Amino acid sequence: MNLPICVAALIAEKTSVPLRWQEVALPLMTITMLIILKYIPATAHLPLSRAAGVVAFGYAAFLALRLVQSEDGIMVEGGWAELRPSLVEYFACYGSAALAAILLFAVIVMGSAADTTQLVATYIAVLFLAAGSVGIGVAGLFTQTRWDNRQVRHRSAAGRETTIDWSDVRAVRPNWRGITISGTTGRITFSQFHGGASQLAKHAATRAKRNAETATKAFAAS
Repeated sequence: MNLPICVAALIAEKTSVPLRWQEVALPLMTITMLIILKYIPATAHLPLSRAAGVVAFGYAAFLALRLVQSEDGIMVEGGWAELRPSLVEYFACYGSAALAAILLFAVIVMGSAADTTQLVATYIAVLFLAAGSVGIGVAGLFTQTRWDNRQVRHRSAAGRETTIDWSDVRAVRPNWRGITISGTTGRITFSQFHGGASQLAKHAATRAKRNAETATKAFAAS
């Protein structure tokens, strides 16, 4: 049994935060694609084996960091609980940015020595890594989500604030961006990798269930 599978089994045993299928499928698809490209003549000379090794190592580190992800939010002033970025998000954001910078430096240095295919492949990898780093930062590191016994608030990286009263919550659903709380006044999406995400998701799901039961009883009474 390899390291990523061992760590995944340990996570399933030690924490109540489950691995979503996207977290397993994405690295497996990436490694499979690199293996397939290795047997295509046009790309066989690229260092795809090393790239697959980097992906496997990064996934093992991701799984290990999931073990230390906090399930409860951080209590702040005024009785608010707040989500905080986890080590997983810091590792993914700054690790991707650092790797993109290293590859970009390699493109600049070996520009005259490497062939066109290597340069194009490396440049594409730089773009993907840089875009991923920016996306993680905007969607996770530079946002704020907090809640108390009356409402939940979310402030985006651009400063836009959304507030939903618990009495207005209608549904809680996972999606590719994280977890979305839907209410009559708007929607709030937060990362499932935030410390406290599990607590907030459970609380919101309980509120949505209570609101649905209350609406059903009111409709039946009328």
